[in-house]
Amino acid sequence: MADSVLMRRTAERTLVPPVDIYETAEGITLIADLPGVSPKTLDIRIEQDRLTIEGTVDLEMPENLKPLYAEVHSSRYYRSFTLSPELNPEKVDAKLRHGVLTLSIPKREEFKPKRIEVKVAE
Repeated sequence: MADSVLMRRTAERTLVPPVDIYETAEGITLIADLPGVSPKTLDIRIEQDRLTIEGTVDLEMPENLKPLYAEVHSSRYYRSFTLSPELNPEKVDAKLRHGVLTLSIPKREEFKPKRIEVKVAE
């Protein structure tokens, strides 16, 4: 019972960013919306088959102002995914632009489709 309470509290303190995932013959592209997150506050990790994305928003509030109303009570994003063994975690490319994270994860060479050349028999 204590574990479920802790999980609920953790979920209440974090935002789950919306993500789109596209697959091609070459690999996958993951696009996550992380408004307010900068490259210095973004942490992307792959441990074994688990991809984890964490980021915090730099909310700078002037000292003399206090919010009267706030819809977002957390400034932390968290999302994790299980990666397929056909993906190559050694060659991940990550770009963050205007609050949008784009991760490109290629497939391992042995899992990419191969075109077989057909020769004319003599």
